[in-house]
Amino acid sequence: MKLATWNINSLKVRLPQVLDWLAANPVDALCLQELKLTDDKFPLDAFTELGYQAAWAGQKTYNGVAIISREPGSALVRNIPTMDDPQQRLIAVTLPAPGGDVRIICAYCPNGQSLDSDKYPYKLDWYQHLNRWVAEELKTYPRLALLGDYNIAPADEDVHDPAKWVGQVLVSEPERTAFRALLDLGLTDSFRQFDQPEKSFSWWDYRMLGFRRNAGLRIDHILLSEPLAKQCTACVIDKGPRGNEQPSDHAPVVATLDLT
Repeated sequence: MKLATWNINSLKVRLPQVLDWLAANPVDALCLQELKLTDDKFPLDAFTELGYQAAWAGQKTYNGVAIISREPGSALVRNIPTMDDPQQRLIAVTLPAPGGDVRIICAYCPNGQSLDSDKYPYKLDWYQHLNRWVAEELKTYPRLALLGDYNIAPADEDVHDPAKWVGQVLVSEPERTAFRALLDLGLTDSFRQFDQPEKSFSWWDYRMLGFRRNAGLRIDHILLSEPLAKQCTACVIDKGPRGNEQPSDHAPVVATLDLT
């Protein structure tokens, strides 16, 4: 079973890139973030032509998430049920798989903007709601994967130049504490289960030749519950799409599970 996450920064703009990537990299589930389109504009037919199902939660101009899957999902949840939030940042479905169902959660976590912004406490509060809800989900779904753009670089090794990022969002200690709290639920950062190249990132700023200089951050993650983590055989960042013309500023992250 292959699971992937990709913040595509406008599905309308980058639909051809997503379809090309899926055709070349078949996966069982692809979690997309920042659709930036309303529900009625979601290009379902384009995915069904490739043999995929889809569940999505759209929003005009901002946010929006989707799960593209080979098999139809069940037990759909849109947004964190315990949080009254108009922003479309989370969707979850249950997919059939060898050995039992797998719960897939796709999340576009808040950015926070800056440490002195009112969006920063919103981000930390959002993570608290996420943590409590995932804890409950794990009781029902022991085989669970939480994929998405977390907008957190968990450690300095996930930052191209830690000194330059001191005092900024994505790397602050309260954010990293929120990330570790998810791990404390029994989740594993699948990328760090394996030896990885140094300076491995999933996001590069469009400005200042960020991608060319590899001045990036690793903020896109696939966290796996213990049963799935034990069956994870690989997790990689596919930097290829970041080199496309008019790319997303994020690259896909792909985890491979041996569920046989």
